[in-house]
Amino acid sequence: MSGDNPESLMTLATVFCLRNLRKTMCYQGFRNKLCLRSDIFLPSEICDKLVNTYMELVHTDSNFEPEESFFQLFSDPRSTRLTRVQLREDFVRDRDLEAIRKQDLIELHLTYCNSLSSRSLKTLTCFRETLVSLCLFGCSHIFYRKGGAPLACNEDTEDEEEESPASRQALETDFNFQGFNRLRLLNLGGLPDEVDAETLLKPLKSLHSLDLSNVQLLGTAFLTQWKDRLASLVLYNVDLSEELVSTVVELVNLSTCRHDNHRTSMHLDISRESRRTSKFKMTRKILTAVVQRLVNLVSLDISGHIMLDNCTVPHFEEAMGRPSIEPCKSSIYPFQELKRPLQFLGLYDTTLCNVTHIPAYKVTGSKNEDQVLNAIEAYTEFRPELAHRAINQLFDIARIQHCSQLLRALQLVIAALKCHKYDKSIQVTGSAALFYLTNTEYRSDQSVRLRRQVIQVVLNGMEQYQEVTVQRNCCLTLCNFSIPEELEFQYSRVNQLLLKILEPARQDESIQRIAVHLCNALVCQVDNHHKEAVGKMGFVKTMLNLIQKKLQDRMCDQVMEFSWSALWNITDETPDNCQMFLNCRGMSLFLECLQEFPDKQELHRNMLGLLGNVAEVKALRPQLLTPQFITVFSNLLDSKADGIEVSYNACGVLSHIMFDGPEVWSMEEPRRDTVMDKMWDAIQSWDVSSRRNINYRSFEPILRLLPQSISPVSQHWATWALYNLVSVYPSKYCPLLIKEGGISLLEKVLELDSSQPETKDMAR
Repeated sequence: MSGDNPESLMTLATVFCLRNLRKTMCYQGFRNKLCLRSDIFLPSEICDKLVNTYMELVHTDSNFEPEESFFQLFSDPRSTRLTRVQLREDFVRDRDLEAIRKQDLIELHLTYCNSLSSRSLKTLTCFRETLVSLCLFGCSHIFYRKGGAPLACNEDTEDEEEESPASRQALETDFNFQGFNRLRLLNLGGLPDEVDAETLLKPLKSLHSLDLSNVQLLGTAFLTQWKDRLASLVLYNVDLSEELVSTVVELVNLSTCRHDNHRTSMHLDISRESRRTSKFKMTRKILTAVVQRLVNLVSLDISGHIMLDNCTVPHFEEAMGRPSIEPCKSSIYPFQELKRPLQFLGLYDTTLCNVTHIPAYKVTGSKNEDQVLNAIEAYTEFRPELAHRAINQLFDIARIQHCSQLLRALQLVIAALKCHKYDKSIQVTGSAALFYLTNTEYRSDQSVRLRRQVIQVVLNGMEQYQEVTVQRNCCLTLCNFSIPEELEFQYSRVNQLLLKILEPARQDESIQRIAVHLCNALVCQVDNHHKEAVGKMGFVKTMLNLIQKKLQDRMCDQVMEFSWSALWNITDETPDNCQMFLNCRGMSLFLECLQEFPDKQELHRNMLGLLGNVAEVKALRPQLLTPQFITVFSNLLDSKADGIEVSYNACGVLSHIMFDGPEVWSMEEPRRDTVMDKMWDAIQSWDVSSRRNINYRSFEPILRLLPQSISPVSQHWATWALYNLVSVYPSKYCPLLIKEGGISLLEKVLELDSSQPETKDMAR
């Protein structure tokens, strides 16, 4: 797999155009319809890339808005050329295919497109002259009419009919592959039982590759019509019988095919989903017949079969020597007859994957990491049920042992999560595997681009599933990243998702704890415009709701402490968020928490840190100036909680209030002088060499209190704070003090007659 190259310019330009269609290639036409500009002519390389990238963005990027008339842009082959198109999931409609019916498509891959009805079969016939490769895998309704309507290709069909699902009763019997003379590769995986594969396929004379996964075959003799041509046959989950196997080994071409004077690679897949569902036993005789008759076989898959014991060399013999891929040393008897090792051998969910000598370059199985990764790679697209089991085994390897092919493992899990966004079992196991594959042990091997891809698929999972296991796995995986730095490119999206998780009144306790922790980390150390944006999303209200619930339960746990800490962070130098805190009953919750949890030091520190932020906003200070609040703050000056932090923060709140002068102090009790005396006493009692539990991004709010004579005690608190921080953490805070012009302000303190001697000593 390619490691970590940057995106190509072509890819970047394609994504840019798709995100900005109206500013680049299109204009807004009649009834808001998107139209291609008349001066634009695009070759097939660009058109194919546009359509295929569009499909990927629709499925993997929730911020990408699908366009109702996107496929109409490619309706005219004179200005746009499409040749190779891959569409997937229910998102694709009959009208989308009809829009491109005039294009000369060479390849058309439709995977799990369950919204397509037999109207799309009619559209397919428009491509019959040019189509070389066609996939209809898992398009379970395409052989049925909608509401029993006859087969019609009509542009003006009513939208109601478009929305109604195809009726399982109205089987379309008029369609076959007549006239598809160039078709070489066909995938009909999941063809409904009511459709007769033999009749459907009869007109196709030139097939080289056929996939009939999960198809019920009534007879098998019809396969021999391609015996001189077929180079690849996939019969996954098709019930095997002696008759079917003998037909398969008759397909001479799988053994002797030549095209343009060179042998073609031969592939045979007769695997099953699981041994549990298999009635057929894979004997030594059958395997020997396959190997002997199909002499040109390079790729074989027999996963999920019950193997009879006589297929393998006795254990004491085969364990000799280093593992070898030479056929003559094979631990599996029938493969000793191979002329050369196979390129690929599928042995997933069989006993054979555990033997020592397997004559193949790439083996799927569950014996070791390599086999497991090969299984994820081989089965992700069309066999999510097997990929899910293999990812589960990778999860165990990453959790218990050590993952040695980390880059490949991560890329495969990301690809599976993108490919099967709507498959819950893949989302659960994939998100769990990502948690172990991104933790500290593996971190140094991961680039920015790869880690961003992980974040994207994790957020997709959180969006798609409100289910506990997926949510928990995704939140835990996000904890493996540097927050907020690594999440900043998805900043508002990740915050929205976390707030949505915290909305329900009774969320799972562990998820709630992780989500609040992430919210707190995301608003710590980010710019104010980020904080304001997150505040507008309802962050403050959500945190206060959590606090309210915890108060009702009389519980002071991590969720309670993290919620106050998050509020402290989000209100830092952000007046709008401070205002929101006051509007949402923040002060009464503060008082209730103080009363309910008088001994919780960490809680008190977080709450007072937050109130310090509110007190820094001049317009909001009058709301703190009530007898009740001032009494509480003044009592907290005596607190010994968390070292000096609670007392320090309480004094900070009061310092800002005092700074507004005696004329705003309108209450009788407590008196302003009394409170100021208590503040002096508190500051005198603190040890100036205290190590601090606080982190300043700016000194601006503190520096404001320096050059003034209205409140000498506020000036003293500010000078003490600066003196403590620059003497205990000089390398961090000296540059900040100089940068913000603190030196000249301290000099002014020395000049003022109103400054107290002890303040001047510290300032000096």
